[in-house]
Amino acid sequence: MAESWTTVTAADVHVGDRVRLADGIEMLVSRTEPRLLGLDLVAFIEDTPVRWYKHAASPDTEVEVTRG
Repeated sequence: MAESWTTVTAADVHVGDRVRLADGIEMLVSRTEPRLLGLDLVAFIEDTPVRWYKHAASPDTEVEVTRG
């Protein structure tokens, strides 16, 4: 079955979502930080045995997600 990607805002990303960022990087969201360093930024964090990756975005930034 082909993956189905949907465009949502960064504020609507949930743990377990696979996110495709504007630069084409895909990441599996292990957790989020709703206010990064007290700023109006959302951070997505992938923390898996394969890699650790963190990406910050404005809450209204559009990203693609696939769920399920």
